[in-house]
Amino acid sequence: MKNSDRKENDVVVVGNVGIDTNVYFYGEPRFDVESNYTTNIDYVGQAGGYSARGFAQLGYKTAFIGYVGNDFSGDYVRREFERDGINMDGLFVDSTGTGRSINFMYPDGRRKNFYDAKAHMHLQPDLNKCREILAKSAFAHFSIPNWARLLLPIAKELELTISCDLQDVTDVHDPYRRDFIEASDILFFSCVNFERPETVFSAILKEFPNKILISGMGERGCALATKDYFDFFDAVDLPDPVIDTNGAGDGLAVGFTSSHILQKYSLHDSILRGQIAARWTCTQKATSSNLITKTKLDDFFQQKR
Repeated sequence: MKNSDRKENDVVVVGNVGIDTNVYFYGEPRFDVESNYTTNIDYVGQAGGYSARGFAQLGYKTAFIGYVGNDFSGDYVRREFERDGINMDGLFVDSTGTGRSINFMYPDGRRKNFYDAKAHMHLQPDLNKCREILAKSAFAHFSIPNWARLLLPIAKELELTISCDLQDVTDVHDPYRRDFIEASDILFFSCVNFERPETVFSAILKEFPNKILISGMGERGCALATKDYFDFFDAVDLPDPVIDTNGAGDGLAVGFTSSHILQKYSLHDSILRGQIAARWTCTQKATSSNLITKTKLDDFFQQKR
């Protein structure tokens, strides 16, 4: 991978962070009645939050570029990032407040997500500050807020390896995701909207043959494709049950990229390590404060090889 010289930051995460509220139903939710009794839990979430905390809790020097508000939610994000030792020089202020998500949680761990992104379609980050942070980082992991596309040319100019989580792709030709697909070396996407990922793989590789493509498929496992390689990987099992699938895709991305880019594991071993990180995330109920550590990841990896 490119730009492998030792840098001040092992990784910079570019993306959204905010407060997730998970609403846990005691049975199947009923929307034909006015009231449901639930357990409601707030915590630091969203793709940028899970990813930054995931790298940091694995022990990597992590910087973050994103936004929170000057409000109690933003203060909580800052405290949790400080706990993890995340560099917040690029944590800017959204005057409309901290982003929020509401996740309706089903008994089997599935979710329906409702996301309030505040002003993220129109924010204009300080590009000089962002360049400074990117230049100090070994690689950049992006999620896809609209403002983040402004940083892609800078990361490319600095010859950073770029990974990106495209989230739940519905149309491989979606113009919103085009910049992120073009700029990235490694692309992740959820297969929730596709029975199988081959359609997305083939469309991207036909135009961009040098990409590494990874699709999370939930309980069906995941798939990996390059111009020379394609394979499915069964889901891994861990002792604790799946109770919450929030952040699983971020765990897959963090586990894979940290292993492949920073530790030079093979594609196959990096996929396994990503799957272990994702599966661990699914054992955590409404928290990003107890993501997998390097010791646990290494131990499970040795057991599963």
